[in-house]
Amino acid sequence: MRFRFWGVRGSIPSPGPRTVRYGGNTTCIEVNTDGGALIILDGGTGLFALAQHLLPRLPLKANIFITHSHWDHIHGLPFFTPLFVKGCEVRLHGAHDPVTGHGIEHVMGVQLQNSYFPVSETQLSATLDYRTLSPGVAIKVADAVVDNVVMNHPVINLGYRITCGGKSLFFTGDHEPFFHNPHAAGSEEHRQFEAAAAERSRDIDAAMQGVDALVVDCSYTVDEYPAHQGWGHGTFDAAIAMAMRTGARTLYCTHHEPTRGDDELEAVFAAALARNPLPPGLRVVLAYEGLEVEL
Repeated sequence: MRFRFWGVRGSIPSPGPRTVRYGGNTTCIEVNTDGGALIILDGGTGLFALAQHLLPRLPLKANIFITHSHWDHIHGLPFFTPLFVKGCEVRLHGAHDPVTGHGIEHVMGVQLQNSYFPVSETQLSATLDYRTLSPGVAIKVADAVVDNVVMNHPVINLGYRITCGGKSLFFTGDHEPFFHNPHAAGSEEHRQFEAAAAERSRDIDAAMQGVDALVVDCSYTVDEYPAHQGWGHGTFDAAIAMAMRTGARTLYCTHHEPTRGDDELEAVFAAALARNPLPPGLRVVLAYEGLEVEL
């Protein structure tokens, strides 16, 4: 199994001279299984560049797994070229939103409204299929197994674990590793929240346990985080602690803060590594567009 980063920025695309080395596109990861199946994690603006790369393989079958419906993870979908090519098959996977009651088909339905995009779904030439996933229920995609777990974000966000040929990759999507209890200390509501948060944390750690590649949202530094509490994003330090706790082999830090230029990004990354000595066997990598990994 191999994977490649096509977008590593969070929240909004940030192209320009300050982001040349690591890239300005938002989240998108290409995964190719040992048997040649194509799995795509999230559909940020990096999906467009991936689509151009895939042109020699048309027509193709693609399985796209969306972590959640925020714009920076879906706004490349209407520009995924295979959707416009007859003979291509695209299957879009994602969560049911318990707040709105919508399934994954809603993320395309909203974007392809005439107010936002000039092409309707009926004009797409590919076969487009929707699969709404059940939390915690694994599915087969060719020779891979894709499992999921609900992460901590303001909207439902599924973290995905892909296992193939004895190797594994976990991608958090957006995740805030700290659960903040809004209830008064000592109240029954406070106790119930703490118990539920502890169970969620155990489930998340179990889903990541022993992965070869752990790809984590590292938007903030420890100093920046308090001003962004509840926004649904993590820190470099929390990601390193997560990797050590779950026995991951390599941690890939991604979802880079869009206001941070490449030099600043490298500086805060180095500072986090200096604060957190790594145990033997753990590597930590600052993800960049074009980084390709063979597991």
